[in-house]
Amino acid sequence: MQKHKHPLKLKIFTYIVLFTIFIFILIWLFQIIFLRNYYEKSKTNELMESVLEIKELYKRNESIYEYIDINAYDKGICTEVVSKEIVTYTTNPLNRGCLNLHNKDINIKKMELDFINSSKEDFVLRLDNKNNHTKILIYGIKLDENTTIFSNTSIEPIDSTVNILKSQLIVITIATIIIAIIMAYFIANMLCKPITSLTEKSKILSEGNFKVDFNVNSDIIEIDDLSQSLNTMKNVLKQNDDIRRDLMANVSHDLKTPLTMIKAYAEMIRDLNFNNPEKRQNDLNIIIDEVDRLNILVNDILVLSKLESNIDKMNREELDLVELISKIISRFKIFSVTQDYKFVFLAPKKLVIKADKQKIEQVIYNLISNAVNYSMDTKKIYITILPRKNIRVNISDTGPGIKDEDIKNIWNKYYRAEKNYQRNTVGTGLGLSIVKNILELNSYKYGVISKKNKGTTFFFELKNAKKGKN
Repeated sequence: MQKHKHPLKLKIFTYIVLFTIFIFILIWLFQIIFLRNYYEKSKTNELMESVLEIKELYKRNESIYEYIDINAYDKGICTEVVSKEIVTYTTNPLNRGCLNLHNKDINIKKMELDFINSSKEDFVLRLDNKNNHTKILIYGIKLDENTTIFSNTSIEPIDSTVNILKSQLIVITIATIIIAIIMAYFIANMLCKPITSLTEKSKILSEGNFKVDFNVNSDIIEIDDLSQSLNTMKNVLKQNDDIRRDLMANVSHDLKTPLTMIKAYAEMIRDLNFNNPEKRQNDLNIIIDEVDRLNILVNDILVLSKLESNIDKMNREELDLVELISKIISRFKIFSVTQDYKFVFLAPKKLVIKADKQKIEQVIYNLISNAVNYSMDTKKIYITILPRKNIRVNISDTGPGIKDEDIKNIWNKYYRAEKNYQRNTVGTGLGLSIVKNILELNSYKYGVISKKNKGTTFFFELKNAKKGKN
């Protein structure tokens, strides 16, 4: 069952008002309902603490009379000291509420005498003082076999105090709740305004408008973080949309060109060269080459789709990296023969790694293919294996280099520093994106170093099979 949803502004407003009401309920409970009990408990604890302190002083052979007089004056605790049923010391009997020798009820005197002659250690008595309409609490304790003290204090009626507090609290409660409602309204507006603004801008972004700016100039850290995250997301979405558009345009171009040529040469065979075996064979070879190019393009798109979807499994095995790269270079020998390319391979005689042979082969092939495309007039490709702690493979060209601002984007599908699309000499424009996905899937370190007019070096690092698994 779906929960009933409410606006954030209403929730903030409601929570602030309810919190204020809850606080005043607690104040009413403690100041009005529980005040009498709290007051009596406090006076009882105060009396008992006073008596226990007198006992401690007596044990240390210190004078107790000064402390008794101070308590009588400061706290209204009256005390009498009884030695062998004779009162030897008492506080001022004129103190309000004091029950000393001169104003004790005969029943109280009898109970105190019974306690003195009993084996009990302490004595507690609560009673009503009819003379001044107060409650009296008496607490007695034996200091030794012959000396006993009885302390008493009056618990004053607080009905009038409660009534005054009640009348004050009524006014304060009403005024505070009104103020809380006003404050809650403005606080809810203040907190929700930037969130509402971000929500409206998100709707604009969902319509495909990437010009929206999510900065709301809020003084709340979390909202500022949210606005920055939304701006980052907007930029990523815009970049992905641009890449998607470029990808569609580039794939369409790559598909259209060979299809057009296939159709044209097929029509030539049908209409012009069907009786000329030599020309017909030449036209068929061109058709086969274009079909091969289409097949490579489709395969690259499928490979990239699998890698980005994480559905392609790794099949790791031990292999000789030097032998693998040598075989890949041999596949490019056609460029040495037909276009004077030079491939310089610097490596040890043998270097065993543990990796997915097909994936590593694809990485190296794509990087060499990329180097061939950008070596320009120098036509020199350097492939170097550096057997360090981690095996590093460098593939360098001697082309014009890559601008610093373009390096972070070269791994994107069909990215070009210059937006005018040009068909590669070899490859499909998806090679570096495939390389990136394979290396990241295996958690291999990789990167690119480029200097203007001095060429570019792509590199990646592998672990030696003897030092641990990839």
